[in-house]
Amino acid sequence: MDLGDPGSYLSLPQGTDVVSSDGHKVGTVEHVLAVPEVDVFDGVIVDMRAGPGGHRFADASQVASIHERGVVLALDREAAERLPVPEENPAALDASPDDVTPDGLDDKLRRAWNYLSGNY
Repeated sequence: MDLGDPGSYLSLPQGTDVVSSDGHKVGTVEHVLAVPEVDVFDGVIVDMRAGPGGHRFADASQVASIHERGVVLALDREAAERLPVPEENPAALDASPDDVTPDGLDDKLRRAWNYLSGNY
């Protein structure tokens, strides 16, 4: 599979193939989670309807490389199918801003859910 030249999350379009480390197409890019103003790539929401179904979140650390025509995960097909599903924000808890660690996996999954549900 020719994925083309190396690319960047900044130019990664929706619908780009997502491939496991063992060469299987596992889905397509639904959305890139990033803060381009400070050049931070958080990961991608992968549309896996052709595989296990639904959307999954691949953290930046789980993305091995980005190319013109594909994203290669650092996970084999079996592990890619177990990626977490973006989740809705939990009910309000008794917490202050000091109790929250920004940009943890839970925060990324909530941002992915907000994108998918139109709450961004």
